[in-house]
Amino acid sequence: MILSNILIKKKLITKEQLDQALELKNAKGMRLDRALIQIGAISEKDLLNVLGEELHLPVVNLSQVQADPEAIKLLPTKLVYRRGVMPLSLKIIDGASTLEVAMSNPFDLEALDDIQVLTGKRVRAVLGIEAEVERLIKEYYGLGGDTINELTGGLNENSTEDIQNEDLMEMAQEASVIKLVNEIIVEAVNERASDIHVEPYENELSIRYRIDGVLHPASVPAQIHQLQAAIISRIKILANLNIAERRLPQDGRIKFQVGGRQIDVRVSVIPMIFGEGIVMRILDKASVLFTLPQLGMDEETFAHFEQLIDRPHGIILVTGPTGSGKTTTLYASLNAIVGQDIKVLTVEDPVEYNLRGVNQIPVDHQVGMTFEKGLRAILRHDPDVVMIGEIRDLETAQAAVQASLTGHLVLSTLHTNDSCSAPMRLTDMGIEPYLVSSTLIGSMAQRLVRKLCNICKESYKPNLKKVPSDLILTEEDHLYRATGCDACRQTGYKGRSGVYELMLMNDEIANLITHRAPTYEVVAAARKNGLRLLREDGWLKVKRGITDVNEVVRNTAI
Repeated sequence: MILSNILIKKKLITKEQLDQALELKNAKGMRLDRALIQIGAISEKDLLNVLGEELHLPVVNLSQVQADPEAIKLLPTKLVYRRGVMPLSLKIIDGASTLEVAMSNPFDLEALDDIQVLTGKRVRAVLGIEAEVERLIKEYYGLGGDTINELTGGLNENSTEDIQNEDLMEMAQEASVIKLVNEIIVEAVNERASDIHVEPYENELSIRYRIDGVLHPASVPAQIHQLQAAIISRIKILANLNIAERRLPQDGRIKFQVGGRQIDVRVSVIPMIFGEGIVMRILDKASVLFTLPQLGMDEETFAHFEQLIDRPHGIILVTGPTGSGKTTTLYASLNAIVGQDIKVLTVEDPVEYNLRGVNQIPVDHQVGMTFEKGLRAILRHDPDVVMIGEIRDLETAQAAVQASLTGHLVLSTLHTNDSCSAPMRLTDMGIEPYLVSSTLIGSMAQRLVRKLCNICKESYKPNLKKVPSDLILTEEDHLYRATGCDACRQTGYKGRSGVYELMLMNDEIANLITHRAPTYEVVAAARKNGLRLLREDGWLKVKRGITDVNEVVRNTAI
């Protein structure tokens, strides 16, 4: 019986959905089953169950499968990638040595014939979800394993001389190298990585993805270090950098289209003892442009911060270390402010994302376009709100203060560990304390903690003697912890949330700043004014099941 008739008979799809899928199939030349999945007519799991039942093939959950190394050795990388089959185990079935392989396309009988001829063994197919088959292939054969195998031509680990002596420009332009670099970047985007780290060592090229703030090694074959020079040259070509310059740091940018989304990749190249190290920052507009309510502020902090950004003038500072989400908070703030009746101007180094309705100016140190020069220039453009990417020096700080005094709302970032240190940091730069106290209207410190995966997190009753002393719990309280599932790549975490510490200026705090009082006195006054510390905000998120104790301890100090 034809697949479409079976699905309609089982009432898993409608005639209208079948017609829509057939139209897509004919337009794009794809299989009918993939077309049905793409239009959302049926889930891949339900479809596999039907196919397994009709073809008498078992359907296997591959998320927890451990492949047999002996089975893996039987199939070459190129065949595995080309046919989309994953060897799982070697078994004796009915007295015959049988190779069990997982596949998502049960109609590819030619693949099974090829495997049988190649291995001389009986082949037994099991069905698995396509993404899980691909994940296993990457895990055991390495990302881009087929490409690397083709390029190295089966060379042993030490046979790199020929590759190193190739013309780098020619090799970097080879289709296989282009494909490999594209696969590395696309895999990072699909894994929600914020950065790709390419790190050369003596006999190894390490590729790691930073996902939710934590580095994870990418599954790449060991032979990838043989292609180190070609991979690095290809990335430099994409970023319009000089491939012949290997002694000085270089910075560039790459634009990519991934799944219909525009992805910007910021590239930094630094010479190291075993080659050049590269870090690629992935700037995905879809993953960073949040609205203020999506950032993770509790209701009270959100209400106070919303009042701050509605003020007509003053300086608002967002503080924290690199990678703590400061720029994301500023962009969310600008999105909340921007409108037809307000002119917003920014000075950024670099401009990471284009914001509709916001006039953005890039810093360019090569031509002398600094934060300070840009800020002084844009004040003549009659802005209502000004955003400075970062206050780094006295000149930029003075310009920000001057902008605030002349009736502008100024938003910027500052590198301090907590919110109450921000005014002291400005005075340390050389700003007079009375100017700080009269222009600063609020400072907010923030950190990012990983959120527990909503699918697999589990509730538990904590041992009160083993939790941190400042986490106040009762005998009845239950917390949540990470376990791991397919949705979160077995990490137990998916996505991140901010923890916040908002200091609001009042007369007492302003007086302390004017008289250069130490930070601990400012903290005491802010506490009386309702300040909640970063760690305390983190404990609130722990009690609500958003994150766990380990994440708060890792990202905040007592």
